[in-house]
Amino acid sequence: MEAVLVSIEPPKPRRPEWLRAPAPAGSNYRDLKSLVDRLRLHTVCESAACPNVGECWNRRTATFMILGNVCTRRCGFCAVGKGAPLPVDYDEPRRVAEAVAELGLNYAVITSVNRDDRKDGGAELFALTIRAIREAVPGCKVEVLIPDFQGSREALAMVLEAEPDVLNHNTETVPRLYRQVRLGARYQRSLDLLADSKRAAPSIPTKSGLMLGLGETPAEVLAVMGDLCRHDVDILTLGQYLRPSPKHLPVIRYLPPEEFDGLRRSGLAMGFRHVEAGPLVRSSYHADRAI
Repeated sequence: MEAVLVSIEPPKPRRPEWLRAPAPAGSNYRDLKSLVDRLRLHTVCESAACPNVGECWNRRTATFMILGNVCTRRCGFCAVGKGAPLPVDYDEPRRVAEAVAELGLNYAVITSVNRDDRKDGGAELFALTIRAIREAVPGCKVEVLIPDFQGSREALAMVLEAEPDVLNHNTETVPRLYRQVRLGARYQRSLDLLADSKRAAPSIPTKSGLMLGLGETPAEVLAVMGDLCRHDVDILTLGQYLRPSPKHLPVIRYLPPEEFDGLRRSGLAMGFRHVEAGPLVRSSYHADRAI
């Protein structure tokens, strides 16, 4: 009798009890939701299913997502909708600035979907939004979390000319996992963008972040941290990847808080000016702490 080999999938890790975020509720949450809807704005908090939306919106902070809510790339981790991009809305910068003013923010974070359909990758709208916020709320600091603009230095220069207070671009994961995690992106291209930003505007801090738990090894994480440090990145964020839906990449491992603490210490020892690390940390989580 021949032996029959049965393929058994490894058990999926259980989400730990300590990995819980406040529920999206409360008067501040409802007020911010109403404001976003009234001004016809998008936030990465909602579109990317961020677990911190309850906490952040109750603190009356949000990360605004410009250039629509449909992305031209199909990254395996991201909950933002994919497909044909929406028309560019040139009134959007004004409405973002109006929201920043109504919220009374002194620190605003702006990101976008990827717009590979546009020659400038959407850089023009980033610049217009930065300037609109500065005009509406003088003194408000502005952090931008930008896509890679397909390596266009002209697009990057357009954003830097508007003088954001922080230039953020996430590497997201380790090079070995790019084909599964960041379809359409290139690891070296992301490093080059961060280095180009620092060379062109040395006074503007650069920032990058990684999601952990996608199958990377500790040695690979430290290697990426080292690469970012050698490319003069000032601020680093490290957080746990959480699967937005069964259609997205699975979580391979949940890192305990103490492991994030160790990575934070390693990052500071490498020379990063600020490291935000923890299971629920995201790119713009407590962003104002870093500057």
